[in-house]
Amino acid sequence: MGNIKLYRRRFIPDELVFLKDDEIISIEKGRILTRWKTIKPRADFTHGISCYFIDEGFKISRFFDSNGVPLYWYCDIIDTVIKDNEYIFNDLLIDIKVYDDKTVKVIDLDEIGQAIRNDILDKEMTAKAVEQTDRLLKIIYNGRFGEYIRYINEVL
Repeated sequence: MGNIKLYRRRFIPDELVFLKDDEIISIEKGRILTRWKTIKPRADFTHGISCYFIDEGFKISRFFDSNGVPLYWYCDIIDTVIKDNEYIFNDLLIDIKVYDDKTVKVIDLDEIGQAIRNDILDKEMTAKAVEQTDRLLKIIYNGRFGEYIRYINEVL
């Protein structure tokens, strides 16, 4: 796993970040599990564990505060490009927060609107973002979220 490189590609703002400090816990077919600390210091959370579900188009993360207290689950809608040993996770802007009390919040829809308006994402990527968000919300609402977060919970 030492020669695997992970990158996060954001469209708003436009940036490509090498996740050089992320620790890869495991790589299995269609799934990468990582442990990380925030790239820039933050007051609200400091570290987490993420599971990239490459074939399904989303990443689920558990965010923790500086005392190690779990805060919420954070789900990014992604599109992954794999080149040799490099994984580029394109953030498709829409995110979902899932709290332990089962509250669900869809966030950053304004960014997908901005991306459409300013031709930041093409029609195919925008459709993919909406469809993958819909699929993940159905997983959450149908009580299947536990099937996905178990990979993270096994590490905890």
